[in-house]
Amino acid sequence: MGATTTDAPPSPLRVPRRRGVELGLIVGAVLICVAGYAVVGLAVDGAVPRDAARHGAGLGLLALLAHLTVRFRAPYADPLLLPIAVLLNGLGLVLIHRLDHATPGEAAAPAQLVWSTLGVALFIVVVLGLRDHRALQRYAHLCAATALVMLTVPIFFPAVNGARIWVRFAGLSFQPGEFAKVLLAVYFATYLAAGRHALAYNRRRVWRFRPRLPPGRVLGPVVASWLASLGVLVLERDLGTSILFFGLFVIMLYVATGRIVWIVLGLVLAAGGATAVASVEPHVHERVHTWLHPLAGTEPGGAGAGQLAQSLFSFAAGGTLGTGLGEGHSALIGFAMKSDFILATAGEELGLLGLTALLLLYALLVACGYRAGLALRDPFGRLLAVGLATIVALQVFVIAGGVTGLIPLTGMAMPFLAQGGSSVVTNWVIVALLIRVSDSARAHQGVPG
Repeated sequence: MGATTTDAPPSPLRVPRRRGVELGLIVGAVLICVAGYAVVGLAVDGAVPRDAARHGAGLGLLALLAHLTVRFRAPYADPLLLPIAVLLNGLGLVLIHRLDHATPGEAAAPAQLVWSTLGVALFIVVVLGLRDHRALQRYAHLCAATALVMLTVPIFFPAVNGARIWVRFAGLSFQPGEFAKVLLAVYFATYLAAGRHALAYNRRRVWRFRPRLPPGRVLGPVVASWLASLGVLVLERDLGTSILFFGLFVIMLYVATGRIVWIVLGLVLAAGGATAVASVEPHVHERVHTWLHPLAGTEPGGAGAGQLAQSLFSFAAGGTLGTGLGEGHSALIGFAMKSDFILATAGEELGLLGLTALLLLYALLVACGYRAGLALRDPFGRLLAVGLATIVALQVFVIAGGVTGLIPLTGMAMPFLAQGGSSVVTNWVIVALLIRVSDSARAHQGVPG
């Protein structure tokens, strides 16, 4: 008998590329940013800025170059990643430009645009140069050593605003810790992919009613990571980097093993370490005290509202719909209004609705990273995608929680939104790596778009 149509093998699943969707979203993102730039000019100067068209063209050109790179070298990548990055970066430029009007002679938007250009350039280099994310496994130990050096170098430079996280040389300054977090994600992904079974299945008990724990040679890196995070907290006086460093490892450890005990153990170690350091380190203790008493300066005899109090006032003044771009007073926050507290400007001038939209953009970016990781079969790629997305998630939580009084304030920068060259460049590299991972996930594993 001849073969029937039912005997024929099924046709391979065709995965849509959706590069046209990506381009349309990028155009919309650029238009939103240009409109915001124009609204700031109308509110502050009563006229549309003369360089609005040039600003839009520059942002559009950068976005187009990034899109063409993805279209030809990562055609199956998630179509949401790049537009979200463009929109967040563009809105950050708008907010910094708006705050520049409140600080004549201290314009930060032009420098931020230069750093954004460098970030997009590195994005293109990573997407073009990295053909397979699994190649990064070969450099895991080099990444760990480089990250350790980057975290150590700022200790030998003067403190800035109480924290030793900056390196200043020849008139330039940058934060090595911003680049170290990506290198650590690569190292953690490599280590956990190789040792996930030993970490998940363990046979030793600590006391009678305690959960089972792995042997010392497996548990050692967990304790070492905890001690390293405490070292960063003590030597650099930087609560944000310490939380990010240890939180990243614990979350990736949980994803690799599926054991909730690691989350519990991580929370206990983090809380114990932070409490101990806060009791002996004045800068950290001051951050905790300000968090517990944000309105202390407004009481009779006080020195006036501090930065956290002014931030809370800004959120309250914004209400549901906001005061409008250029109509707020978040400049009263002071020197950190363009960096640590830029979210307060968004909350005041865009209101609860605008702030919610921003947080949803971050949530969508993180979800895209997690989805790419879940679609991969190789453990390293899965953990790398989860780690990179977790870096963004932890930063948003720590910063948003700090400026709203939910947790003690840290010195980290809101991804893409806040002033900071090191931060914006690093976040573009993170998006490039997620683009590469999502391209592999959708192209080789048959995940439908």
